[in-house]
Amino acid sequence: MIVVTGATGNIGRPLTQALAEAGEQVTAVSRHAAAVPDGVRHVVADLADPAGLKPTLAGAKSLFLLLSGDLHATGAHPADLIDAAAASGVRRVVLLSTLGVVTRPFGTTRTAMRALEDTLRASGLEWAILRPGGFASNALWWAESVRAQQLVAAPFGDIGVPIIDPADIAAVAAACLLEDRHTGSAYELTGPEVITPRQQAAALATALGSPVRFHELTREEAKAGMTQNMPAELADDTLDILGSPSPAELRVSPHVQQVLGRAPRSFADWADRNVAAFR
Repeated sequence: MIVVTGATGNIGRPLTQALAEAGEQVTAVSRHAAAVPDGVRHVVADLADPAGLKPTLAGAKSLFLLLSGDLHATGAHPADLIDAAAASGVRRVVLLSTLGVVTRPFGTTRTAMRALEDTLRASGLEWAILRPGGFASNALWWAESVRAQQLVAAPFGDIGVPIIDPADIAAVAAACLLEDRHTGSAYELTGPEVITPRQQAAALATALGSPVRFHELTREEAKAGMTQNMPAELADDTLDILGSPSPAELRVSPHVQQVLGRAPRSFADWADRNVAAFR
C-alpha cells in the first residue's frame, strides 16, 4: 500500500490516479473530504499531527510526502512525519522539496526544507527527493481575471523561468515510488523551456481561441496581492526569483527526460488541458 499526502492537489491528484492505474493499493490523505479514484481509500488527516497519521501509515510500504503550508511555519516539526513513517514500517519515502534548496539555500523555508532532506537521508529509509521549480498551475491565479476581463496581470512580464507541469512532477513521483532504480536520487524538475508571464498569457489566448491582454504589475502591487495568501517573507522570496532568476534557476534540467523517457510538457500543453478553468 502506498500513502499519498496532499492527495487532492495539483500533484497528488494525478499521482493517486497513476498509482491506482498501476494496480497499487493507495491511501489518499488530505485535510478535507474529497473525491478520489475508484478503489482508492481516502483518509482525512492533518499532517501537523504525526501521531494521528500513524494508523494511516500502518501496513504502508511507501509514502509520498508533500507538506502543507503550515508545516513550513516556524515551530513546525515535519521531521516527526519521517519518524512516524519509520516507526510504522514504511520502507520508502519520496519527498517533495523545492529547487530553492539548491539555488537559494539560505532563506528560512529553504533552510528548513534542506534540514528535512537531511533527516530523510539519515533515517535509514529508502528515499528519493524531488526539487521542482515554479509550477505551470500557478497560472490559475489569473483564472478569474481571464474569465472576467480577458486579462493577465503579473510582475516582470518579460523575465521567464522554466516552469513545470505538476502532472510531470506526479509522473516522476510515481516512478520513484514504484521503481527501485530511483532510490537515493535527488531530481531537479523543470519544464522544457524558459517562458515569461507575457508568453504564458499568449499561450492562454491560443488555448482559449480569444485575446488575452497582459498588464505588468509593479513588484509592490504583486506583493500586495500575494500576501493575501502567503507570508510576506515567502512572497518576497518568490518575487526575488521571478524578477532576478539566477543561472541555476534558468537552467532546463534533464531529469524529467531521464526518469520518464520523454521531454517535460510545455506550458502550452498545460494550458490546453486546463483551459476550462479560464472560460
